[in-house]
Amino acid sequence: MLLGTACFIGALHAAETPGWKLVWSDEFNGKELDFTKWSVEENGHGGGNGELQFYVDRSENVRLENGNLVLEARKDSYSSAGVVKDYSSGRIRTKRHASWTYGRFEIRAKLPTGRGIWPAVWMLPEKEAYGGWAASGEIDIMELVGHEPAKAHGTLHYGASWPKNIHTGEPFTLKSGIFADDFHVFALEWEKGVFRWYVDGALYQTQTKWSTTGAEFPAPFDQPFHLVLNVAVGGGWPGPPDAATVFPQRMTVDYVRVYQRD
Repeated sequence: MLLGTACFIGALHAAETPGWKLVWSDEFNGKELDFTKWSVEENGHGGGNGELQFYVDRSENVRLENGNLVLEARKDSYSSAGVVKDYSSGRIRTKRHASWTYGRFEIRAKLPTGRGIWPAVWMLPEKEAYGGWAASGEIDIMELVGHEPAKAHGTLHYGASWPKNIHTGEPFTLKSGIFADDFHVFALEWEKGVFRWYVDGALYQTQTKWSTTGAEFPAPFDQPFHLVLNVAVGGGWPGPPDAATVFPQRMTVDYVRVYQRD
């Protein structure tokens, strides 16, 4: 079987990065999600962003298919516990299963597209050692808003609890095509005092300075963080879907791999 260019570059980069050892991974080759590694979140509160989806633990929204994880956003009017949403979607996390302080995080995925669609691969602190969001930090490995389908964002959130929080980051833009066309490898290297973001092995952003919430640098990024993968619908950043947005929309994930220094 021929490997796509993005897969080849990503695998080559991981193999040629000296000093990194694979410590955790999910290749999504089973018949169902590995619940020793992941939990499926269910909620309709909108994530504090005014999102329009209800995250649901069902196969229509979260499943394994052809060796991939599928997180699918659907326009299907879902209700639970008195909350009614016009859209459903999927969100999983490694909280209470696995978390890491420092490492290389590598995700090979094909992303959805369309106005109002907001896929993300990100990290939250296992314990909020420095206070509520975002005083204890948030690490965004990859975010995309569907009306800019060729642009992926890497961002840090920190500084203080909302609304005094700060975020810093830069985007990566494909030279041709969009992230829905094929799989791409998104990677983050997080070491003490430094973050480096990559797409298909190309370094596009480095951050070494951030507010430390009154603690010693590199706080708040000196504590265990867990992984979150989701596809949101709507919210303050992408805005709502419009008449041209096609449903369902999927984020398809080939693998998630975590490396740490030897």
